[in-house]
Amino acid sequence: MGEKYREKAVIVSQEQIAAQVFSLVLKTEKIAAAAKCGQFISLYSKDKSRLLPRPISICRADAAAGTIRLVYRIAGAGTKEFSQLEAGDEIDVLGPLGNGFPVERAAGKKVLAVAGGIGIPPMLELTAALKEEGKCAQLDAVLGYRDKETFLKEDLEAYARVRIATEDGSVGSRGNVIDAIRENGLQPDVIYACGPTPMLRALSGYAKEHGIECWLSLEEKMACGIGACLACVCRSGEVDEHSKVKNKRICAEGPVFLSTEVIL
Repeated sequence: MGEKYREKAVIVSQEQIAAQVFSLVLKTEKIAAAAKCGQFISLYSKDKSRLLPRPISICRADAAAGTIRLVYRIAGAGTKEFSQLEAGDEIDVLGPLGNGFPVERAAGKKVLAVAGGIGIPPMLELTAALKEEGKCAQLDAVLGYRDKETFLKEDLEAYARVRIATEDGSVGSRGNVIDAIRENGLQPDVIYACGPTPMLRALSGYAKEHGIECWLSLEEKMACGIGACLACVCRSGEVDEHSKVKNKRICAEGPVFLSTEVIL
């Protein structure tokens, strides 16, 4: 990981883009300049009873404008507080955190970005980076939603060929992201994915079955966000030097892992 910064960010704008889903733009120049796709930031509540920050993945970073965009779903009191922020308000943030996606692995290859639910936002920065740097030979995305509220679909279509899977079949393929991959005959060389653990577990198995290199960004509740507390560990096949047991700290060694490195 590179440098991380604690800054007082200023709210540029905020809007609701789906049920309980908000798009928040922050002015935070150092973090925007340093951010890489797949990283996250921690936001601090003004309520002193909520000591721990909330980790939210970076949806888009604009170094020139000094801004980052976060797209998040209200999940509790902390994110409910963030949803009430307005332009001009300030909030303490720490970032960028985590390792990010290894985009260099995409060079000259057919790439598939797969995401479900609130794992979709970091795919915007990833697909933009892959498209803008011309790294891959082909770029597709499969996005999984509960229903027809397909937030960020149009944003992602600027960079990748997008397919949709919905649980209720209201848009795209009925079912999950694996159903959509099969239905559309996608045969990638590399998969980058972010989403709920059951989706990532299924993708890991699919990638192993088809001999596909697969990178997973794990979603997990975090506490410190910097690798000190061991609240956000996942099982791994090798002993961690920090904890001396078979796990990895998602906030420090991750959140992105090669699928063969972790046990979901």
